Amino acid sequence: MAKPNYSFEKRQREIAKKKKQDEKQAKKQAAKDAATPAESDARPEAPTARG
Repeated sequence: MAKPNYSFEKRQREIAKKKKQDEKQAKKQAAKDAATPAESDARPEAPTARG
C-alpha cells in the first residue's frame, strides 16, 4: 500500500485557499473600481483655503 503524501495534500490545500482569496480580492477590487468613478463625480474637490 502506498504511503500518503501529506506534504503534497497540504500544498494543494494552500494553493486552493490562495486562489480563493485572490478571487475574492479581485471581486472586491472590481466592485471598488466600479463604485469609485461614480463617487468622485458626485463629490468635487473642495478648495483649500490658505491665508
